[in-house]
Amino acid sequence: MKVTFELDIVLLQLTESNPAAIEELYNFYYPRLYNFSKSFLKLDNGIDDILQEVFIRIWQNRTKIKTSETFNSFIFTITRNLLLNELRSRFSNQKMKEKVGKLAVPIEYSFIEQSEYHDLKEKVDRSINELPVRQKEIFTLSRINGFSHKEIAEKLNITTKTVEFHIAKSIVLLRKRLLNFELASMLFFYLFK
Repeated sequence: MKVTFELDIVLLQLTESNPAAIEELYNFYYPRLYNFSKSFLKLDNGIDDILQEVFIRIWQNRTKIKTSETFNSFIFTITRNLLLNELRSRFSNQKMKEKVGKLAVPIEYSFIEQSEYHDLKEKVDRSINELPVRQKEIFTLSRINGFSHKEIAEKLNITTKTVEFHIAKSIVLLRKRLLNFELASMLFFYLFK
């Protein structure tokens, strides 16, 4: 006897604060979210914590869930955002940068020596320091400190559109300044964008 998953009924129970509903959602979505997360992160560790946070947020926002038609994209968007935060956090750890860099860069590109990396990093740091004050502040909060656009907007009392504008402008300026480093700068922006 196969038990079917009725999302509409489960979401109705969830909005009524029925704990069994979150358990049903967990049992149904966990394997899908796990595979999605694993393909996103390329590593296993940390996924369980992220998925636990996803279901905590679903529970916390249970009264705001109105329709089953958008729930699938809602839960995957929460997961994706938490995965992006995790990636930013991991990239702030130098050892993780090196590990991911070795996994992400094909062997044929391994000719970029450590000294070239340091030259590029120095040029990037110098270019970031030459950005206009507000762009530098927003870019640093986003790309170096790992803040989301929403967190930056709240911290600086500006709109998320303003944050997006400044980050886009910063990236354009940095790309122009790093044109001489062609491949290396492409790899840098691939890893830090």
